[in-house]
Amino acid sequence: MNDHKDRPNRRSTETTMGKITGFLEIERHDRTYEKPEARLKHFNEFIKPLSAEELNGQAARCMDCGIPFCHNGCPVNNQIPDWNNLVYREHWQQALINLQSTNNFPEFTGRICPAPCEAACTLNIDDNPVTIKTIECAIVDRGWQEGWIRPQLPPRKTGRTVAVVGSGPAGLACAQQLARAGHDVTLIEKQDRVGGLLRYGIPDFKMEKHLIDRRIDQMAAEGVTFKTGVEVGKDVTVDALLGQYDAVVLTGGAEWPRNLDVNGRELAGIHYAMDFLTQQNKRDAGDQESKAAPTGTISAKGKHVVVIGGGDTGSDCIGTSARQGAASIVQIEIMPKPPVKENKAMVWPDWPTKLRSSHAHDEGVERDWAVLTKQAVGKDGKVEALDCVRVEWDRTPDGRMVMQEIAGSAFRLKADLVLLAMGFLGPRRGPLLDQAKVELDPRGNVLANTVDYKTSRDKLFAAGDMRRGQSLVVWAIREGRQCARAVDMFLMGSSTLPR
Repeated sequence: MNDHKDRPNRRSTETTMGKITGFLEIERHDRTYEKPEARLKHFNEFIKPLSAEELNGQAARCMDCGIPFCHNGCPVNNQIPDWNNLVYREHWQQALINLQSTNNFPEFTGRICPAPCEAACTLNIDDNPVTIKTIECAIVDRGWQEGWIRPQLPPRKTGRTVAVVGSGPAGLACAQQLARAGHDVTLIEKQDRVGGLLRYGIPDFKMEKHLIDRRIDQMAAEGVTFKTGVEVGKDVTVDALLGQYDAVVLTGGAEWPRNLDVNGRELAGIHYAMDFLTQQNKRDAGDQESKAAPTGTISAKGKHVVVIGGGDTGSDCIGTSARQGAASIVQIEIMPKPPVKENKAMVWPDWPTKLRSSHAHDEGVERDWAVLTKQAVGKDGKVEALDCVRVEWDRTPDGRMVMQEIAGSAFRLKADLVLLAMGFLGPRRGPLLDQAKVELDPRGNVLANTVDYKTSRDKLFAAGDMRRGQSLVVWAIREGRQCARAVDMFLMGSSTLPR
């Protein structure tokens, strides 16, 4: 590759970070979107990537901070200033090597991570952080385009066997790391395709699924065996796995959705968000309707949609409903409206609480905060409206937030389709947990620490949302990697895998 060492605006030495005056000379410029009227006609990704020249300039904005707070902001501890410097100097392949040393799947996080690293960036003190997420995505996308990303085969096989249960980001990362350590790894997934909520919870317009498929091909070449359509606890017992494998890792996620406990909940037309999103993803994958929606089609077409919940899942419901042709979309959230701008002196470099809007909020939605749903109203067994009331929140002397209804604030929302996107309570209750017989923490997650990731049962480990509760994809990748090292230590007595 051409390193352009003699380019006049470059530093003369490769040991100095980036362009010293880059953050002063170059304005922040990020990826753009297709216009809503165009992107609503399809379910494909619609982000327009930056050119190589633009990326070079954005990487040059990295300040060479004395303390790179972005490291702590990133759950997988990406060495962000290092690969910014490499991109600035056009050492793209070295940037990829550095990036993949800490993150197994940068193409996932480069698309769907909320970028806590950018919140922690020193330049975010005046709201102009380095476009870290965009640069990360560009590095790995170029790596695939250039053919630099290949299977990483272990130098030797250990003869030890591991079963990983659940193929979301934690399970994928754990399985890949263990295979690269030389173990024989079997990844077990109850769905018909590998990927967990990456596959069926995240809409294609945020992350197309061929990105998962090519990683599966890579992992298969590295020695991972995939078993789909196998539900542990039903098709095979936990005891059987523990008898067959030297170690078993539970990475089944936090699939127990928070319910809406009100009168009228049983009316047709009220659904969990994940049921709605999964159906559309299966259609996008080419499944026939009978397979995509075996219990009946959930469609927003021509309907007045109310999304309850203001997080990422709610945003995904908005974007999907808009593409399906909803007549109207309203999103309500029980918590008060966050401030538009955080107090940097109080919160930086930590992740701030502030108003966050996604691309979906530009696609035709009305948002409302501090709204409590009192009951669902229907006719002939079908939902027609939600009765709501406004609430106010006060903080008690001990710091707790307490809600109180506002007298005279009751109102009714027209609703033909209600989507519950209020978060998840932890791992789904059922045969798997019953058979595992592991201790749970006070929040109902599988009890295990972040040092050895061991559950209360011998040979049984847990990582990802099943252990920590509902969280981000990037945290799941971190836990999968760390758990892999812990399992390798358990099996071999030592490990060369990174944490």
